[in-house]
Amino acid sequence: MRRRLLLVVALLASALVAASGPVAEARAIGGCPMFPANNYWHADVSDLPVHAQSADWVRSIGLDDGLKADFGSGLWDGGPIGIPYVLVTGSQPRVPLSFEYDDESDAGPYPVPAGAPIEGGSDSDGDRHILVVDKDACRLYEVYSAYPDGDGGWDAGSGAIFDLRSNALRPEGWTSADAAGLPILPGLVRYDEVAAGAITHALRFTAAETQRAFVWPARHVASDRDDELFPPMGQRCRLRAD
Repeated sequence: MRRRLLLVVALLASALVAASGPVAEARAIGGCPMFPANNYWHADVSDLPVHAQSADWVRSIGLDDGLKADFGSGLWDGGPIGIPYVLVTGSQPRVPLSFEYDDESDAGPYPVPAGAPIEGGSDSDGDRHILVVDKDACRLYEVYSAYPDGDGGWDAGSGAIFDLRSNALRPEGWTSADAAGLPILPGLVRYDEVAAGAITHALRFTAAETQRAFVWPARHVASDRDDELFPPMGQRCRLRAD
């Protein structure tokens, strides 16, 4: 399955950035773990060897470029910055969703509340992610390219459901609401983490170009490039200690 290029731009590389040093247990959300403490999002990569193509991949991402951080503060082109999420209870009514890529999506209904925050705002023509955490069931529901259908449901590109207490991966070759087949929410920076003084998990970031390949824990590709000078989806990048 391949998405149209214009829909992939902000999803091209869901690579993972992890700081050096020991990793603490993930900060809970709504009383639920952000996946188990031994999940790949929380792995300590400080002692892992550097890949032989590291320099090529860093150069292709942009060795001299800055990192643009959309931390959810302010507006861009009139729309809110960042990817929002919403907490719901188990009593939240489920609504139907129709997926363009239904063969790689988890079927609904999903507990998406009326007026759920959409990435970029309700008028956005971007990725339009919706992230919902059912704090009673500890389930994460993520939707890509979500548009209300006028009948209380949603038309969307793709959707995925994750058990926040499980390390299970999506089937190999499947997308999610993210082109790498990974969950989005655990790779975001949350205010409560910053206020606590530490971010103890990998961070999701995007790059302009990737190769047509993925590495664990990613499950899906979003490129036609066979050039190995570009990073594969899911590649873990490590911040230098300095």
